[in-house]
Amino acid sequence: MTNIDPTQKKKFSFNRLRRLRMNENLRSMVRETELSSTDFIYPLFVVPGSGVRREVKSMPGVYQLSVDEVIKESEEVARLGIPAVILFGIPEKKDERGSGAYDDNGIVQQSVRALKREVPQLTIITDVCLCEYTSHGHCGVVRGNEILNDESVGLLALEALSHANAGADMVAPSDMFDGRVKAIRSILDTNGFEKLPIMSYAAKYASGFYGPFRDAAMSAPAFGDRRSHQMDPANSDEALREVEEDLLEGADIVMVKPALSYLDIIRRVKDQFQVPTAAYNVSGEYSMIKAAGQLGWIDTERVMMEVLTSIKRAGADLILTYFAKEAAKILK
Repeated sequence: MTNIDPTQKKKFSFNRLRRLRMNENLRSMVRETELSSTDFIYPLFVVPGSGVRREVKSMPGVYQLSVDEVIKESEEVARLGIPAVILFGIPEKKDERGSGAYDDNGIVQQSVRALKREVPQLTIITDVCLCEYTSHGHCGVVRGNEILNDESVGLLALEALSHANAGADMVAPSDMFDGRVKAIRSILDTNGFEKLPIMSYAAKYASGFYGPFRDAAMSAPAFGDRRSHQMDPANSDEALREVEEDLLEGADIVMVKPALSYLDIIRRVKDQFQVPTAAYNVSGEYSMIKAAGQLGWIDTERVMMEVLTSIKRAGADLILTYFAKEAAKILK
């Protein structure tokens, strides 16, 4: 048997990985991660009135919409093959307890009924939080300088039930108060909505990327911040504890928010729990790309698709994104 020189062995094992990158057909055949319009959930901001389509200054291409305009927007969303929208409401009046959130004739409840009537093929998800409805802009009841956990959870449960009664297909608590998934699951089950799923914002970080959203939802806190209930950006193990707790309390889908700076958290959640996992490609991530694109510093479409692919590659099954319509058009 002829001995092969070690240098020749190395030569024989040389692998040209570029062979499978030489044209688009080859690249697509071996592509590991595929984006689809069915991965997306499109956020919508609903306001009182009629014929209202008011662009959010810090979020080019995103609008505050009256119910009639929400219907038009949702019809386009459905045509593009996007399966779901998530609704955020901005009420006409706000108060200290956010009563508009659990008003059966509130702005989100009106929108849900209209959408189930006019665009029945869409899945309608509702954000469950009080920050858009409170006069102080916090996610719950405030006494002095303290945001109260248990009293706030009770109101969030009422809000979720009100959304369910209006016809919502899924509720999504975003407050990050302890025990709110359990309270919402309990009140839904007690009232005959045991089949209604919960998508919990399970690992929601106290992030600087939320600024433009607070313009859109008119929900900036009047004082202080949300670090007492949203997660510290430095923590990773804690995210797994939060997710596990929400699953034990009855969450059907868990969410990581934001997405782009927390891809490692998405991956850890998916690997650890192997449950349906969502990620929110938040307003600041959207606005940075839009702003840089408008200045000509980046190719907006290319970067948009790269970011969305990275979120999917990290392990997200669902992506809440303001890019949903633009990305769906490209994918189509």
